[in-house]
This record gives sequence, C-alpha cells and structure tokens, in this order.
Amino acid sequence: MTKTQDGRWDKSRLPSRHVTEGPSRAPHRSYYYAMGLGTREIAQPFVGVVSCWNEAAPCNTALMRQANAASRGVKAGGATPREFCTITVTDGIAMGHEGMRSSLVSRELIADSVELTVRGHGYDAIVGVAGCDKSLPGMMMAMLRLNVPSVFVYGGSIMPGRFKGRDVTVVDVFEGVGQHSAGRMSDEDLEALEKVACPGDGACGGQYTANTMACVSEAIGLALPYSSALPAPDTGRDRYAEASGEAVVRLIEAGVRPRDICTRKAFENAAVVVAATGGSTNAALHLPAMANECGVDFSLRDVAEIMRRTPYLADLKPGGRFVARDMGEAGGVPMLLRTLLDAGLVHGDCLTVTGRTLAENVADVRWRDDQEVMRPASRPLSPTGGVVGLWGSLAPEGAIVKVAGMTSHRHHRGPARVFDGEEACFAAVERGDYRDGDVLVIRYEGPRGGPGMREMLSTTAALSGQGRGDKVALVTDGRFSGATRGLCVGHIGPEAQEGGPIALVRDGDIIAIDADAGVINLEVDPIELENRKRHWQPRETSYGSGALWKFANTVGPAHLGAVTHPGMKAERHVYADI
Repeated sequence: MTKTQDGRWDKSRLPSRHVTEGPSRAPHRSYYYAMGLGTREIAQPFVGVVSCWNEAAPCNTALMRQANAASRGVKAGGATPREFCTITVTDGIAMGHEGMRSSLVSRELIADSVELTVRGHGYDAIVGVAGCDKSLPGMMMAMLRLNVPSVFVYGGSIMPGRFKGRDVTVVDVFEGVGQHSAGRMSDEDLEALEKVACPGDGACGGQYTANTMACVSEAIGLALPYSSALPAPDTGRDRYAEASGEAVVRLIEAGVRPRDICTRKAFENAAVVVAATGGSTNAALHLPAMANECGVDFSLRDVAEIMRRTPYLADLKPGGRFVARDMGEAGGVPMLLRTLLDAGLVHGDCLTVTGRTLAENVADVRWRDDQEVMRPASRPLSPTGGVVGLWGSLAPEGAIVKVAGMTSHRHHRGPARVFDGEEACFAAVERGDYRDGDVLVIRYEGPRGGPGMREMLSTTAALSGQGRGDKVALVTDGRFSGATRGLCVGHIGPEAQEGGPIALVRDGDIIAIDADAGVINLEVDPIELENRKRHWQPRETSYGSGALWKFANTVGPAHLGAVTHPGMKAERHVYADI
C-alpha cells in the first residue's frame, strides 16, 4: 500500500509527507540535509526510534546501544530512523521518599512526550526501547495513542548478584534494611550486600513490574517473540532490536497498526500472562491505561476476573525461586503462551507485530521437561492466578493483592493502625511499633491524594526483613512494587482524597481480608461511617503547582488505570491519518 511498482515509497498517506514532500517543504528538508541525510533517505518513511536511556539507574543504561541496533534494522528495511530519548523515573531510586510521587506521573509524561515528538516531526512509525517500570506501559500507551506502525523492545533484566552463595536482587537489599533494623543483619553484611546485589545493566530481575510488562509486550503482540528473554548485558539483545527495526518497516508496508493488534482479546491474553507468571499488581493499572488509548473497556474488574480463572505457572521471584534470566533460558514467554494456548486459556487468533497470529508464532514451540521455572497448565503451582482483585465495604471500586507463592496468610482480620502517608508507617515499622494481627492502613497516597500513588516497597520489605510480614496485613490507596510480598492490598478505591471509606477508618476499627473470596470489608456500622463522613474534609497536599499538581487535577481513579485524558473514545482524529 505504501510502495510503488518500481519499489519506491509512496508517502502520499504517510505523516512524514508533511515535512518532506513538495517545494514548500524545502526549508524542512534543509534540516535533514544538515544532519547528513540524502535525497533517498528523505524520500523514505521516517521511523522514530525512541529510548528511555539515562544514567539514573542500571535499568536504562543499556538502552542507547539497543536503540542504535534498532536504527540499523530500520535502515536495513529501507526506511529512515530518527532517534530521540524520553525520560524515566526509576522506582528503585525514587522509592521511600518524595521522589516516588514522580513515578506514576512519569508514565503519562513518557506517553505525552513520545506523542508530541512524533506529532511535531511527522514520523511514520515507532520503535520504542524501554527498561524500567513505568517506561514500558508509557511507551506502549504512546504507540496505541498515535496508532502508527510500532514495535516495542524491552531493554532486558539485570543479572542476579551473589551474596553468601546465593542469588540476590535489589529486593534482598530492601529486605536487608528491615533485617538490619530488627538486629538480624550487621552493618558489615548490609554494606557487603548492597555492593553486589546489582552487578550491571538491566531492570530488576524478578517478576516485578518491568519484567511483568515485558511479558505483556509479547503476549499482547507489540513485541517480537523471545525479545524479552535475554538479560540486558547480553549483546544478543541487539539482534532482537535490529530485527524489531526491520519488522516495523514491514508493518508500514502492510499498513498494520497497534490498534489492529491490541484488541479486547489481546488485552485478555496479557492479563492471563500476568496471572500465570505471578506478575506485578501494577499491571492492573497499566493494562486499563493502555486499553484507554485504543478504546477498549478493560478495568480492574476485567483484569481480576481473568486472573481468577488463570492458573499460576511460573515460579518467579518474589513469591517463587527464579528470576527473569531463568525464565528466558527455560523457553521464555513463547513456551508459556504455548501451554496456555493448548489449555484454551489464551486467544490464538490475535495478530502480532510479526504479521502472524499468536498461534502461528508458537506453532513450533515444544514443551521442555528439562526446566523447573514453568509448569504446564495441567500441573500448576496453584489453580488460580498470582494476583487477586478484592471488593467490599472498604473498597467499593476494588483493590488488588499479589498472592503468588502465598500458601498461608491469605485471610486476615484485625484492628486498623492508621497512618496518613507512608513515612509515618515506615517509621513505626522501623521502630517495631506495631502488633502482630494489626492491619496497617496507609492512606492519602492515591493518585490525587499523594499525589502520585506512591509504591510502598520500603515499608513492605522492612516488614518482611523483620520476619513479621506474615503476621500483619497492610492496605493502602497507594501502590505496591511488583517486588512486594505478604498480604499487602493496594489500589483501594475510592481513594482517601475522594472521601472513600479508607478516609474514614480509625485506629481499632476491624478490617477483614479474604484473598480467596476476593473480599475486603471495614466492619463499621454504615450509619457511623456516614457520621464520620460529615466531618471529613479532603487533605491539602504539598503541591500547589508543577507537574504533580497538574497530575492531581487531571488523573482518574485507579480502577480505570489512573489516566489523565479521555483516550480514544473522545479523540476527533487519529494521528496516523493526518
């Protein structure tokens, strides 16, 4: 559709015609000549090759190398790459302080900045390279919003560190802080652990948010098969990046766009893979946010319903034994998809960026009995997924908890210990100022009330490090890291800032959680809650201007993805058709 009979590109329907075609665009072309392009390159489609490279954290330091490889693939395919970067806020650095308020906000800014760059320069397609938690959904959201041919590339996970003869990750360091505060780890051991836990490039190695969303990118069809498997330091990743550049050119020629790929069925496949891998609860934010970009109704309730009927198959950290590298060596996402397909748990007829369907992509994949990372669907680790949705009087709009690897403590009933903000709770935990059986309530950490919906890994890891993670429960209108373990319920909605029931909880109120039944209740008489509501006022945050103020004033509820714009349903034109 975009090439003439003599093999030249016909740009009459491509966005880049607005910056390259005709006498009136001579000034525009002069800029491209200034950058070393020739007449042939200017006449080809322009592919934006965007990465989240930076030196904020190891998650992102290998991305420029892979973006360069993707550009080589674009050139080999007969199109012209245009590289640019966008931001990343890295959760491991932002965790446990004010910086974490920027994390979820960065997802929106990543999507917005990619959109504006592509719109402003008339690019015809995207190869997006991302490595850290929010950058993966942010990049895919931009692809779906712009709806130009796109291929996603994960930057790869970090290799595990070694400490006292065992594999360790950064989560061991977070839990080490709790062990240290409880007198169970010496200063010397904590210092030695922090120096070896993260040995090089790559995102956190367990099935935390980055690797969860990397699996999603393959399952939903936006990334090439096996492309999420190799660790970041492995230069074999460059071959996948180069192949992704070649693939996006084929998509331009075929006219295949992200919304052709990311259908309702594709989102269901993605939720199945999150459940089967015991993935991050953050997927319940990111999948609805991605769906919003392409007009698919897919809320927390939809995610939870799919997870409820999906078996838990991949024995991955933090609930299991293995890291992302191990899953890649065991057969990766394609082998997992094959066993799910054979069990009738995913839709095989969904189109992918290969130009083939999911079923066609995995047709030659065979189950391997020589690995322990993944179970066949007929012999799961547990019959239901590793993530559970909860509803009840404390969370009328829903909440979520990760139960992967939890064989006990899936039920809890106890008195509330209420904290307005994470810092107060973390300080109490560090002091040991709580009792077994308590339900620690951290509120005013929702999308509006935080603002920014912070993760609580510092607090949950400290509880685990103290050896008391299975003796208390924790609930919040904020989020949890994919690395969190224990009975930790997040995304409580409506959030406290909106006057949800969590805003009305008082010390000593009884909260009951049943992760098997999917229920979370505040055992307080409704009349009493109404009386409390009459005296409640929203809290004034510390942010009266800037990016966090803008986010707080535009963001929607967590169960719909905490998005900041109406999405496809309100759009009046599609960028790809300008």
